[in-house]
Amino acid sequence: MAETIHIRNRRASFDFHLMENQVAGLQLTGTEIKSLRQGKASLSDAFCIFRNDELWVKNMHITEYEKGTYSNHEPLRLRKLLLRKTELNKLQKKIKEKGLTIIPVSVFISERGFAKMEIALAKGKKTHDKRESIKAKDSKRELDRVMKKR
Repeated sequence: MAETIHIRNRRASFDFHLMENQVAGLQLTGTEIKSLRQGKASLSDAFCIFRNDELWVKNMHITEYEKGTYSNHEPLRLRKLLLRKTELNKLQKKIKEKGLTIIPVSVFISERGFAKMEIALAKGKKTHDKRESIKAKDSKRELDRVMKKR
């Protein structure tokens, strides 16, 4: 494999305080994995939900495979995340706490060729927290620029 596919949710760290990260397998169809290997996916509006004690990712957009025929997939369908039962139970208990949710942080192809998703237990940021994040990012950028001039 010459290049690695790594699709990130850039808004995740801006909108949420990320607490615990975990890597889960992603159950995909044939045309979905082909499209994902081309890097045609988006996590910007995606989030995770529990249904029947199983974890699913919703609103993850994987573009239809251009060479797919009648068997092409729906771009926004529910996709199952593969975790162990103990990990699922642990996450289910934690999201019952006030204000916690599970969001996808990134999607990548493992060394063995499987699609994996990094998920994080997260708590939403308030508006003033977002302003502090912007200030910190701007000051870091300014400091890097000053150090480059030297």
